[in-house]
Amino acid sequence: MSQTATTFAISDLAREFGITPRTIRFWEDQGILSPEREGSKRVFTRRDRARLKMALRGKRLGLSLAEIKDLIGMYASTEDETPQLLECLRVMEKRRAALEQQREDIEAMLAEISEFERQCELEVARRNTP
Repeated sequence: MSQTATTFAISDLAREFGITPRTIRFWEDQGILSPEREGSKRVFTRRDRARLKMALRGKRLGLSLAEIKDLIGMYASTEDETPQLLECLRVMEKRRAALEQQREDIEAMLAEISEFERQCELEVARRNTP
């Protein structure tokens, strides 16, 4: 499949992005993609391909479905992309803060596990000492 093609089959997109056709149908059900139909066959445009790529990127970044839909939907509404870019920055800042909090929580839990392991090792050593 060539990225310069004007239309794509569901199998083309699935292969390109390493996902299942079912995943693509999910994004269609969510209103992210709106392929044309030739009988029962879905025909995706370059616009659909770009929207799928953005949706998958949003998913990898841990964005919610609502955030993904909002960000993608904003690109269809205007020629000036500045508001979309500012909103994207806001969403990324919020996601970064959540991930940093998760990292702090994980570090605290790891420290607690280390302390508990240390206490257990001391107790085992104490019990093994005659």
